[in-house]
Amino acid sequence: MSDALRDEVALGCRILALEDQGDFVWGHVSARDPGGQGIWMKAATRGFEEIGREEVILVSWDGDVLSGDGRRHIEYPIHTELMRARPDVNCVVHTHAPWSVAFASLEEPLRPISHEGALFVPPDVPRFMRTGSLIMDADLGAALAATIGSANAALIPHHGIVTCGADAVTGVMSAVLLERACRHNMRALAAGGPKTWSSDEEALEKRELCWPPALLRQAWDYLARRLEG
Repeated sequence: MSDALRDEVALGCRILALEDQGDFVWGHVSARDPGGQGIWMKAATRGFEEIGREEVILVSWDGDVLSGDGRRHIEYPIHTELMRARPDVNCVVHTHAPWSVAFASLEEPLRPISHEGALFVPPDVPRFMRTGSLIMDADLGAALAATIGSANAALIPHHGIVTCGADAVTGVMSAVLLERACRHNMRALAAGGPKTWSSDEEALEKRELCWPPALLRQAWDYLARRLEG
C-alpha cells in the first residue's frame, strides 16, 4: 500500500510541475498514512519534477522522519494539522502558484467566471491572514486549518495556496484548478474587471456537473499521459 501511495504523491508532484506550480525546490504534496503513523510527503531539496517514489518520505505527526531517505519540509504542519482537523482529508497540497499569489494580493473576491471557479465559489475562498511567512509550527498549522474550515482550498496572501481532498487526485487537481481560476480572474481584472459571473445557484450546479470525482480523475489521467509523452 505504501508504495502505491508514494507513487501517487510523486505523480501529483510531477503534475504540479507540468502545470507551472513549481518554485525551485519548494512546495509539497502529502497523503495520509493508512496506518495512522503520519503523512507520506514530498522530501525537501527537490523540485516537483524530480519526485519519484524514493523522494516521498513518511513524516510523523510531530515531524520525525519515520521512513525514506531525505529531509522533511519545514512547513510540514500545514499538512499534519489540516489532516488532524479534517478526518475527511487524505491529501494536502501547498504551492506558490504564481497567478494565485498575484490574485490574493488584490483583495478581490474570486468570481466564478469559469468552470474552474465554480469548484471553489460560493462561498469565497478563505484567506489566511495571520501571516504570509512560513508555517513552521503546530499553532500556525492549526490556525490555517481553522481558516480553511470545511472548504477545499485557501489563499495565503504573500505566500501561496493550500488545497485538500479525500485523495491525491482531488487534492492535486484542486490546486491545478484554483490556479486556473485565479488566472482567469486576473485576466478579467486586467481588462477592467469582470462584468458577469455565475450566480451562486449556477456555480453550485456546475460544481456537481463539472467536477465530480470521475471527471477530476479524467483530468488527472490526461495530465499523467502528457508527462509520459
